[in-house]
Amino acid sequence: MKTTKLVVGIIMIVVAFFIAIQSVMAGMSEAFVQSGGHAGTAGLIVAMLYLASGIVYIVTRNKDNFGPDIASMIMMLVAWLLGIINAGIYKDLIIWSWLAFIIGIVFFAWHKLEDNNKK
Repeated sequence: MKTTKLVVGIIMIVVAFFIAIQSVMAGMSEAFVQSGGHAGTAGLIVAMLYLASGIVYIVTRNKDNFGPDIASMIMMLVAWLLGIINAGIYKDLIIWSWLAFIIGIVFFAWHKLEDNNKK
């Protein structure tokens, strides 16, 4: 689990930068069209949540308590909701949102199952 958290944390940080670049482009597109959408801003917040969650996974990879996993799960669920609700013209945000949902739930469930198997 320690190596997996490190690898997924690094991947999440890389994905966060990719989401941020896409969000800036979507925000510029919304500004030029004057659509009044919020997909660019929502995408930047989703990118920040990915970045924060990736850092939490990397920093706490050696911890056995549930605090970091709960915090990451909450951040990923917030990213999921924010992305799904505000996707607008930025349709890739839906993909990143569902990925956040999957990562948040799967890592928490995996840690919970692993903890139950140790007892």
